[in-house]
Amino acid sequence: MIRTQLAIPSDADAISALLMANSGDRGGMLLGQWPREAIAARMARGQSIVVATGEAGRLLGALLTSEKGFDDAPPVQAMLKAWPGSPDAYVYGPVCVSQDARGLGVLDALYAMLQTLFPGREAILFIREDNPRSLKAHLRLGMREVARYDFGGTVFIVLSDGPELGR
Repeated sequence: MIRTQLAIPSDADAISALLMANSGDRGGMLLGQWPREAIAARMARGQSIVVATGEAGRLLGALLTSEKGFDDAPPVQAMLKAWPGSPDAYVYGPVCVSQDARGLGVLDALYAMLQTLFPGREAILFIREDNPRSLKAHLRLGMREVARYDFGGTVFIVLSDGPELGR
């Protein structure tokens, strides 16, 4: 059984370990470095992180969010330039599911929790064009491609779950 909840400070070590194990410098697709201090700082500043746990409370996945003005990371800023979204849109991601829990509904559970936390608000995220597995999983959730941008020679696809407004 998958259980979702908002992360608490004591979750920071496990979230950091999951994200770091899947970072680009370790063969994964996640951008950036995610030390425990960065995770704890996000929580302390009110940015929501949803976690999914399984048996004995083992971390299966984590989904970080931030308000548009919170994250000044260059890839996030490039995404928001390509697609600013609605005025109350939030930045979705990164999201990471542990390798042994992929395909078990963890992403669906994390996203369902977000929809209860942020009802009616548009989620905006980016996925590397060369990450078809993540792209397929997010399209399956009902998100749609709204823009593309090049950052550092890599093409990123911007997805949104907001209503189509003919933009």
